[in-house]
Amino acid sequence: MFVLEDGHRPFALKPMSCPCHIQIFGKHVRSFRELPLRFCEFGACHRNEPSGALQGLMRGRSFVQDDAHIFCTEAQIVGEVARFAGMLREIYADFGFPNFRVGFSTRPERRVGDDALWDHAEESLRAAAEAAGLDCVVQPGEGAFYGPKLDFILIDGRGRDWQCGTVQLDFVLPERLDAEYVDADNQRRRPVLIHHAVLGSLERFIGMLLEHYEGRLPFWLAPEQVMVASIGAPADGYARALAERLLDLNLRVACDVRPGRLGDKVAAAHAAAIPVLLAVGPKEAAAGSVSWRQADGSAKFMDMEAALAELARLARPGSAGTPGGDG
Repeated sequence: MFVLEDGHRPFALKPMSCPCHIQIFGKHVRSFRELPLRFCEFGACHRNEPSGALQGLMRGRSFVQDDAHIFCTEAQIVGEVARFAGMLREIYADFGFPNFRVGFSTRPERRVGDDALWDHAEESLRAAAEAAGLDCVVQPGEGAFYGPKLDFILIDGRGRDWQCGTVQLDFVLPERLDAEYVDADNQRRRPVLIHHAVLGSLERFIGMLLEHYEGRLPFWLAPEQVMVASIGAPADGYARALAERLLDLNLRVACDVRPGRLGDKVAAAHAAAIPVLLAVGPKEAAAGSVSWRQADGSAKFMDMEAALAELARLARPGSAGTPGGDG
């Protein structure tokens, strides 16, 4: 951790969100009727990684996690893991990963909690994974210090493994940080804490996507989705109006009305990894059409309204089909 002092009191930059969420849970007495209680945070975390371990987006000393924590009863574990697995399948499919592997990570050598507690935690998570239809490969000793976990591993376009999502079952931190709720018999009980993340580090996930798609993200993910390029000054006004129509559809648009050859503008769009270039000249302006050009060099003429409808379809997360194609 990054540790500093203010007088005699030590402080540290936040390395994880778990203790903060437990503090929120413990702000007042909780009832069993409130469970499961779910907190989620796209939170900035800081870890004092050795300089030799730093690697661009893949590993940094500051990063953002899609960190979530569920406070529940033991009877709710199966349902919560199944809910998470279903959400994770949908999100990974949208990003282009319909299949993934799951590792079941068991107790590490350095851990907190006795063996009986770990036996119970591992059996509970194993039963939840089976109920969720997850086919797990055991990873001995790879669990967190406070509990076993499921690791969700994506495989990129070159066959490389990337551990991204995780769900961790924790009986330890609620005890150590004094989290409790009142059950139906008016007795104080410890909740079960489920940690989970779909993406993990957002920076690392973006880096993995860039590796998977070799720098050319799908249309719906691309930072700039469309370039509108004019061919000659008489078409500049039509190009600007077309760009405005695209912005109204919440598309991310660049507009190139500089003097110059179309070939240079196509090359600039390709270098910037912009998936679609719409070229417009006097002929397109008169006909209300566009020349749709893609990074692979293919081109087709389309009615402007048809092009707008197709681009709006492709902009939906997880959309299938090739820009400008039929599927």
